[in-house]
Amino acid sequence: MAGNESLSPIEPNIPQPISSLMPTTVELEAQGTEGLFTLSTFWHIIVKRGWTITTATLIVVALTAVYTYRMVPVYRATTSIEVEPDLPQLQSINDLYRQVPPDDYSFIVTQMQVLQSDNLAWQTIEQLGLDRSQASTVPKGASQPSATQIAAAQKAAMIGDLKGGLHIEPLKDSRIVEVSFEGSDPEGAARIVNALVSNYIEFSFRARYDFTRHASGWMEQQIEDLRAKVEKSQQALVDYERQNLIITVGDKQNITEQRLQDLSRDYTAAQSDRVQKESIYDLAKSNEGQIGIVVQNELLLRLEEKYTDLKTAYADASAQYGPNFPKVVRLRDQLNEMQSLIEKQRKQAIQKVRNDYLAAVGRENLLAAAMGKQRGEVGQLNQRMIEHNILKREFETNQQLYENILQRLKDATISAGLQATNIHVIDQATPPTSPIRPNKTRNILASLLVGLIFGVTLAFVREALDSSVRSTEEAERLINAPALAIIPVDRDGYRRKQLPTDRPGSSSGSDGVGLAVLKRPSSHMAESFRSLRTSVLLSTAPRPPQTLLVTSAQMGEGKTSTALNLAIAFSQRGGTVLIVDADLRRPNVAKALGVANEKGLSSFLTGAHTLQEVLIQSERVKNLWVLPAGPRPPDPAELLSSHMMGATLKGLSKHFTQIIIDSPPVLAVTDGVVLSALVDGVILVVASGVTARGALARTHRILENARARVLGIVLNKVDLRFDTYYGSYYGPYSQSYYDDASVSSPSHASGGGHSRSTDSPRGA
Repeated sequence: MAGNESLSPIEPNIPQPISSLMPTTVELEAQGTEGLFTLSTFWHIIVKRGWTITTATLIVVALTAVYTYRMVPVYRATTSIEVEPDLPQLQSINDLYRQVPPDDYSFIVTQMQVLQSDNLAWQTIEQLGLDRSQASTVPKGASQPSATQIAAAQKAAMIGDLKGGLHIEPLKDSRIVEVSFEGSDPEGAARIVNALVSNYIEFSFRARYDFTRHASGWMEQQIEDLRAKVEKSQQALVDYERQNLIITVGDKQNITEQRLQDLSRDYTAAQSDRVQKESIYDLAKSNEGQIGIVVQNELLLRLEEKYTDLKTAYADASAQYGPNFPKVVRLRDQLNEMQSLIEKQRKQAIQKVRNDYLAAVGRENLLAAAMGKQRGEVGQLNQRMIEHNILKREFETNQQLYENILQRLKDATISAGLQATNIHVIDQATPPTSPIRPNKTRNILASLLVGLIFGVTLAFVREALDSSVRSTEEAERLINAPALAIIPVDRDGYRRKQLPTDRPGSSSGSDGVGLAVLKRPSSHMAESFRSLRTSVLLSTAPRPPQTLLVTSAQMGEGKTSTALNLAIAFSQRGGTVLIVDADLRRPNVAKALGVANEKGLSSFLTGAHTLQEVLIQSERVKNLWVLPAGPRPPDPAELLSSHMMGATLKGLSKHFTQIIIDSPPVLAVTDGVVLSALVDGVILVVASGVTARGALARTHRILENARARVLGIVLNKVDLRFDTYYGSYYGPYSQSYYDDASVSSPSHASGGGHSRSTDSPRGA
């Protein structure tokens, strides 16, 4: 070390922070993100578990397809018939005695039950000869049944088979019924359904024919009795009319009633006239002085007017000439004579009013007597008509019933010879050309839908059962340590690895994650490692940690890539930086940086080489020195826990600004635990979606027991597509700052030693 002029002791000054910003974890912290589910969250889970959903869907579709294509095809033959509840007019005999259904639907339902009856099924089986194709099968060891029992069992089985394939369905809002039969033979299905419908039509017609003939016989027996009843009732009616001298009963009854109505009307008018004249008579008697006005007697009114004029003239003459003047005397005589005439005329007027009143009273009495007499005659006539009407009604009823039954008998005689039915075939069944089951397209589509539902459900179940750490908030709650940085998954490196222009032997160790800060300085990943550098510098006071141990709970979490990129980031800041590969069991640092690993830390600790011989300055990264792991020793933990290892770190800290140590996983071996006590701080790498919560908690507990100073965690391999919070943080707005296509610096692209770190299977 002393002979190496390129290394010199460094000043123990406190390095100035490169940024006054807070650590990345503070910037990325989100409140209340735990348990927040949105549509985008569900979509991210579906995309993340895409292979699970696809696999489950393909399995369901494949199983359904195998089952569908192995099914025996089933064909359906259908015939349409019209079922009319009303009979043709020529069969009107049934209007009297047939039972009309309450409505069309109940009638059609009844006919559907008839179509499914055992008698029709067996008749169809016998007609088509299906009973001859059935063989008798008796289980071995069972008691031998009789021939009758065997025949009954075979008949029941055949009827059950036929009815099992029979389907009857009425069309809505119509009297059309579709009769279908399903079977493996298309021609046989058509024959069965056509034969069944034909037998049903014949059965319906035969039932109606037999019923008509039976009704005709019954009516022939009843018509003789009705004829005798008609003759007897007619003779009784004629005898009664002869005894009571009833001729044209209807006219006589009408005249009597009309006369009674006329008398009643005249009597009412006489009553009104009598009342009016009585009132005039009473008024005249009480006002004899006003009799002229009451009776409107014009002569009396003129006399009273002339009397008034004479009285006026007498008064004037008497006043002028005196009572004894001849003119006055003459006027007085005229007044007396006029008064005498007026009195006589008044008496005559009163007598005339009285006579009119008495005449009205007499007319009223006469009409009352005539109406009473007429009422008696009407009552007597009605009394005689009661018995007459009874006899007449009985005669008319018997005669009408006789005529109706006689007409029905004639109709029945005609309809009995007609071949008419109310069942009509609309479409006869034909052999189907394609099966109805299985519907391969529908089954495949249904299985695809079911598979998708099952796959999505399985994806969410797997997501719910996933116990890995996914966010910095979750990790901080588990171990009570801050998050130093978030490293995204290297999907861009994966895509570049697929290009045919990649050089042979290239890997993500050099071109991917391991040297992301060097090769892709403007990428998301490079910026994340620079954020990690800033967080480390601000993690302790009054000076940042000098020796850093980068470890993880288990293998494959990206600790080596993190150590390499952090060392490169520190070297770009200025000052000499040393990266020590302390993973003596599976070293990867030398391979990633393209340096030899024949000698290194293990050979130095065993005394095979000096420190100057094992320290290598990187040609690809300025200010970066490498201490490879060297050959694998038989007991790496013993070497790393030796006193010489601690002394070596102390000696190296005098010559390097930062020392980054890559160690084995804590839960795998004890090497990392031993080294954690020798450094200023430990960085714990956690792989998002990979590191289990229990493993992280146990790792932190082991480091605490070893009195290690855990600076914080690095959440590695964060897939920004499936994390709503981090996805929005590294969204389209920040894409313009980290576009690899726009940055291609030759100074960062040169160098050799391209190899992939085996510690990062996901490229991070």
